[in-house]
Amino acid sequence: MDIFKREGSHSAKSAKLRARLLLLLLLGEVCIAPAARASCLDSLDPDIHQLQQLITQDATKALNQAQALLVDLQREPLSDVTRNTARTAALYAIQAQAYGTLELDADARASAAKGLALVPSESDPVHVELLLSLADSVYDSAGLATAIQSIEAARKLQPHGSPADTCLLLNRGLLEHRQNREDLAIVTLTQAYRASIAPVVTEPHIMSADYLSLVMRSMGDFSQALALNQEKIEWDTSHGATTALSVSRFMRGQILKLMGNYDDAIGEFTKARMLSVSLADQQGIAFADQRTCEVHIELGQLASAKRECANALRLFGAAEATDSVKETQVLLARIDLGSGHAERALATFDKVLDQDGRDMPPRDVGSIYQWRARANAAVHEYRDAYNDLLEYAKRYTAANDAERIRQAGALRARFETDREIERNDLLTRDLQTSHEQSNRQAQRLRWNTVVVTAGIGVIALLIYFLIANRRYRQQLVKLASLDSLTGLPNRRRTVELAEAALQAASVTRKPVTIALIDMDHFKAINDRWGHATGDYVLKEFARAGRETLRESDILGRWGGEEFLLVMPDTPLEFALSSLERLRALVFAIRLPSSGSGLRVSLSAGLATSDADTRSLDELVARADAALYVAKNEGRDLVRVARDEYMITSTGSRRALRMPV
Repeated sequence: MDIFKREGSHSAKSAKLRARLLLLLLLGEVCIAPAARASCLDSLDPDIHQLQQLITQDATKALNQAQALLVDLQREPLSDVTRNTARTAALYAIQAQAYGTLELDADARASAAKGLALVPSESDPVHVELLLSLADSVYDSAGLATAIQSIEAARKLQPHGSPADTCLLLNRGLLEHRQNREDLAIVTLTQAYRASIAPVVTEPHIMSADYLSLVMRSMGDFSQALALNQEKIEWDTSHGATTALSVSRFMRGQILKLMGNYDDAIGEFTKARMLSVSLADQQGIAFADQRTCEVHIELGQLASAKRECANALRLFGAAEATDSVKETQVLLARIDLGSGHAERALATFDKVLDQDGRDMPPRDVGSIYQWRARANAAVHEYRDAYNDLLEYAKRYTAANDAERIRQAGALRARFETDREIERNDLLTRDLQTSHEQSNRQAQRLRWNTVVVTAGIGVIALLIYFLIANRRYRQQLVKLASLDSLTGLPNRRRTVELAEAALQAASVTRKPVTIALIDMDHFKAINDRWGHATGDYVLKEFARAGRETLRESDILGRWGGEEFLLVMPDTPLEFALSSLERLRALVFAIRLPSSGSGLRVSLSAGLATSDADTRSLDELVARADAALYVAKNEGRDLVRVARDEYMITSTGSRRALRMPV
């Protein structure tokens, strides 16, 4: 489960950052929302503007100064009621932004609500700032939907393309990102990015770049996310924005953690924690401890993880940060499960899911059901484990992340096309000065154009025949490479792709993990219901594989009910996680009748390449041996070749893979 609340938007470098962002959009760039949000709309009041700038440097100091000004304002005679009311509302907006930076969501919502009561006019810039702060502190599904409706209602009252309209558009994209709707968020945020382009870099423009980086990172383009993050770190450092720098360091750790670079991730979380300590930012300390705890869980260092998560839980509890408390409780339950305390872990998971995940970010809930399924299985509550796996599979399928990434890629291409159209329009305007001269040249060249057009027509016809012939040959090659039943690569094509992956791995020195997968009791299924049902099971398995695996993974039919899965650049632990997801989907394939006691499941053997791996045959042989062990131990299991299993898999993973 990934947390992105410690994310902020600050000022940034000008042309260089815009060029970097455009590169990210062209190449394609993510367990949501910036907490250290700088003010999107600059106040004309010098005191308020100074506090807006102070928030990114020291949010606690800005909060204290705003509180002092509020106290002074209450002591002043009410000679100018309108001015005092507007200034009070602006100070509440500062409070809400500072509380949000410190991850004190309940306090942020309370301050924003007080301010909104003073300036009900939705066209007032202070009202917009308060509305943005209120929306920034919302994370549950119902609250997100309500916040988006409020943002859209306010946008209708703003002039199109105005700073307030752009800021509200930014916030909507942020809320869509929290809803796990990357397909919507990237459209909204690219609109805001275009709308905020100006000769001088403005705060909304930098915020749009910052928010877009979150969406891109969600899509898995970590190298580009790191590049953009480095620009933020350089800016924060050069401008003395200590609070913003602590968030940027934290974000770098998040990216490195998602990449599996755990040592460097811990280093960045430690730097972020030190900055938070210097600012007395208790929530920043809590988030750093929480993420360090998660990394230590992945490394199997459960004692260290427990200390860090316990401290994070204490700090989150003191701040009444309900969602963060539950996220930390999930990590503590995983520690209990890995330490052999399955009943205690199950009780914690039940407590976390007391509202079926409605009070948590939608993207986090599915994995919690998966962990609770493991806890139920560990205490032999197999029916509950099965139901949890079904819920996990349902949520995973509904999310359809792979399809959204493809949609987002198409939208990024559309965005670049729009930019190209804009550049062409500019070029057209520049050429208008030579329009008359072009007309005279066109008159003289008219007959030449007729001749050239005829020649182009002949050439186009020849090109059409060439392309049609090439496509026909490509279709024949494709048909010869696919299995007709499942649509997956056949054995010959799978071997070609697997050997190419191994050859590439020998150059990059990155591991390739393969899995030899066998459908359990397949002959019995054929014998009982006929080959049509068997074919259905194989086709449904292929569909599940296409849904859950990465585009870089290769799933091919090896023969009969056997399949070969090739995962380039994949360590053993990540391969185990992929197979867990695939097993959950396969488990949900329905058979005509359950009276026989048969169900669809799979067994698999894993093997990972190393410097001594000489051929694909050798790697397949090791995976086949592991598959043999899985079959002998009762099926519906994943086993790893014993020699590499003890070397490449962590202690926690070994505990989880042991048979119940």
